[in-house]
Parts: sequence; structure tokens; C-alpha cells
Amino acid sequence: MLKIAWDNYYKHKLSDNHRFPMDKYDLIPEQILFEGTVKSDNFFKPKLLDDESILFTHSMEYLHKLNHQKLSSNEIRKIGFPFSEALVHREKGILGGTFENTLYALKYGISMNIAGGTHHALIASGEGFCLLNDMAVAANKLLKENLSSKILIVDLDVHQGNGTAQIFKENTSVFTFSMHGEKNYPLPKEKSDLDIPLPDGTGDDFYLKTLINTLPRLIDEEQPDFIFYQSGVDVLESDKLGRLSLSLEGCKKRDRFVLEICHKNKIPIAVSMGGGYSEKLTTIVEAHANTFRLAQEIYF
Repeated sequence: MLKIAWDNYYKHKLSDNHRFPMDKYDLIPEQILFEGTVKSDNFFKPKLLDDESILFTHSMEYLHKLNHQKLSSNEIRKIGFPFSEALVHREKGILGGTFENTLYALKYGISMNIAGGTHHALIASGEGFCLLNDMAVAANKLLKENLSSKILIVDLDVHQGNGTAQIFKENTSVFTFSMHGEKNYPLPKEKSDLDIPLPDGTGDDFYLKTLINTLPRLIDEEQPDFIFYQSGVDVLESDKLGRLSLSLEGCKKRDRFVLEICHKNKIPIAVSMGGGYSEKLTTIVEAHANTFRLAQEIYF
């Protein structure tokens, strides 16, 4: 069964003029339920992840600042969200969802989080709409609990996973792979184990050829027993923050390739949705919904 982490606190209340389309966290589950891709029992309400598990990844000083609302104005500015206790609650719920995803993926092959992909959160700070790094925290918890020995993080959001790269730069049990816009945020970038920077305007053909020539080789070389996939849809040509030029169909082919190769190799995969900032909310929802449709088609 495809298990999907979702709760209504994922849609954190922000001002109407904020550019981050939080409405998608309601609309994606509504869409895939309406069309029959999933049923209500596919969803689970994640528990907030405990601080002890978060400290496998993030610093005690930083977590204390989050818990006690002690971030400076400069730290809040880098995050980009209005800071509140509710926002910290949301992030811990997303972390809990991604870790619970790993347990369901070990059982069923795949599991997904309606939110997550908070790859800009570093060890001791947040930035780029990310307070805590859900994939990094879940990966470290998997390793700590001896549920995995080698993890591959596949980050195909248009923005480099700089936080994930920083967190794991000296950890040989986790291989970080980021394929992203060369001239896009963040600047400067951290160094992943493998970075593939793409020029502005990269379209379907070059993007997919690059991915197809890279991911199977990485799996062969690294032999991961678990994969995290950051499936941001800000690679679309319509994205306001993206600078790449994938079509909806190209984005769907990207997801199909990643999921099929994990399925073929019997590697459990936890999928976090990542970014998406197209002008039309319907485009964002359709691109994300494709990922869930493919998961059902390929695995179940």
C-alpha cells in the first residue's frame, strides 16, 4: 500500500502576498483523492519528531533557538517565512512524516510525503523556506537505528541541496547527488558528493539524457540500500524561480525514471515533494500529482 504523510498543519498560514504557494498542501491530496489515485486510508498523520532524533543532525544551539523563539532577525530573514511556534511545529511534523516514510518504504518499497524536501536547512541554521532538513534527519536516524548502512540522496529540485551537502560532507554512509540550475539559488553553493549544474533554459532532452547517464551508474557504484528522492517540480519552464525549461511531460518522465530504477533494483525510496512556484497553482498540483500517480502505477 502506498502510504503518504499529510496533515493540515502542513499548510502554514502566511500572508496572501507571500510567494510560496502553501495552498498546494491541501490541493494535492484533494486532487489525488478526487481522481481515485489514492483512498483516504493511503494517508497517515505523522507524529512530530522528537528533539533527540533531530539532534542527530542539527546543533543543540540551533534547536534551542527554534524551540524558544530565539532566532535573530537576520536568521529569520534567511529562512524567508514569518517565524512562529506554529512554523516550528509544522517542520517537526514534516520531519516525523519523512522518517515514518522510511519505515513504510522498507515495508512496501516506497512512501511519500506531501511536503518535505527541506534541503536548504544546514546543521546550525535555516534558509530558503527550510528550518530543519527532513531527508537528512531521517537518513541519520535510519543509520543510527541500523536500518540502513548506505544511503543515496537524489535531489532533483531546481535548487542545489546545499544544506544536505553540508550536513553529509564528511559522512561516507550517505552519498549526496544534486542536479540543479547552475545560476540559481543558493549562491555560493556547498559541495555535494556529485553536483551536476545545468545551464539556464535546459529542456527535456538534455535533462533526461543527463539523468539517465548518471543515476544508474551511481547506484552501481554506491550500492545504496535506501534512497531519498527530492522531487521538486520547480524544474518546469513555467516556474517563476526555476530558470530551467522542462515540460510537464518531461518532469513526469524524470519521476518515472527515478521510481522505475528504484523498483527494478528493489531499493526502498522515500519521496519528498520539494519546491514548485509556477504562476498557475493548477500546474504545480498537476506536476506533483503525477509523482503520486506514477508511484501507484509502478509499485502497486
